[in-house]
Amino acid sequence: MTDTGARLRASAARCVAQVVSGRSLKTVLALERAVFADPRDRALLEAIVVDTVRHRRRLESALGHYMEKPLDRRDPCGHSLLLTGLAQLHVLELPAHAAVSETVAAARLLGLGARAGLINAVLRRSQREGLPDSSDIAISESHPDWLIENLKTDWPDDWCGIVRANNRIAPLWLRVNATRVDRATVAEALREKGFAFFLPDCPRNAILVQNAIAPTRLPGWDAGDITVQDLSAQLAAEALAPKPGETLWDMCAAPGGKSAQLAEARPAAMLLTDTDPVRIDKIRDLFQRLGLPHAGVVLQAWDATQPLPAAWPQVFDAILLDAPCSATGIIRRQPDVKWHRQAKDIGRLNVLQWRLLKNAWRHLKPGGRLLYSTCSVLKAENADLIDQFLHQHEDAAVLPLSERFGRVSGAGRQRFPGDDEGDGFFYALLERK
Repeated sequence: MTDTGARLRASAARCVAQVVSGRSLKTVLALERAVFADPRDRALLEAIVVDTVRHRRRLESALGHYMEKPLDRRDPCGHSLLLTGLAQLHVLELPAHAAVSETVAAARLLGLGARAGLINAVLRRSQREGLPDSSDIAISESHPDWLIENLKTDWPDDWCGIVRANNRIAPLWLRVNATRVDRATVAEALREKGFAFFLPDCPRNAILVQNAIAPTRLPGWDAGDITVQDLSAQLAAEALAPKPGETLWDMCAAPGGKSAQLAEARPAAMLLTDTDPVRIDKIRDLFQRLGLPHAGVVLQAWDATQPLPAAWPQVFDAILLDAPCSATGIIRRQPDVKWHRQAKDIGRLNVLQWRLLKNAWRHLKPGGRLLYSTCSVLKAENADLIDQFLHQHEDAAVLPLSERFGRVSGAGRQRFPGDDEGDGFFYALLERK
């Protein structure tokens, strides 16, 4: 047993307790990771926390089986420490002696010494018996009931595959910065450094890296040759297909990956908006790292549901609306989405999505193109919303998208998580008559 190992388990329990209480997994993990200097410790901490959150419902069901009386609700850290212990043993399959002993030691670091015997007993019992099986897929695959029901309704032939894909680890996708280098050159640099990778036919600048590594350690990162962007996210910009000399508006631009991809088309003018000034600054930093030109690019904190100020461009040749959504297509990357999102949120999101669509249409030129996209797999946010919009706007026409953008869903195309190793995404391309 090591002091670092116990501190790491204590950090993991704190992270999980905060996520259960409603905080962002990404935010709390970043804070706890910073405490550990060794990248191997940071990687282990992340693995424990992410897998505990990913399989939370199954692990909590197991606790109910092992314990006659659950821990008091006022002991969230003790509850979370037990969950992380089970995840170490049965998901990550870490060496049992270290997983148990260091988790028990973590209890003492957290001021839970009185719980140490109980934690040891529960983890030892789980070693003997294994995790109990459940015929309820919501428990066995750790999803909330409301999401299972929605997926069954929307995708009666595919919902089970979607649920299982949500629990797989998402791969690392890169996009090559075509303004600086070509994909073949980046691929050769990866090959020389011993990295395994795959080059898909589409998108044309995408690379799937098959090694588990921080992207900042990859060759070409510091030079701005590459950035992280999922295959399905890259397809959004390709669906809009901007042309040199056009005017573009990326309405919900942060964190900026799609904006950077659009900028490579050399538009005459480009407006990038987001409600959060801090996120606008991050887009600016990304453009600087990638060496993208700032001439003609305007970055502004703005509520894109509101008409644009008179001093700004008023109409555009092409608009990308990558709308705020339930994020049910990226659960592989953000497993806390399963627990933070609720059924009642979909109606609220629909209102926002509708307002953004209406404002986009207001600022689109006749003959202009609007791409509506989400990282959701729910039809209420996707096909149903677009069908309603088309019903109310006779000046809107649907432009076809090929099957590489996914299966037909209403007037658009839907990709499921895991399709071609990409995230779940919806795309609908509209033209203003």
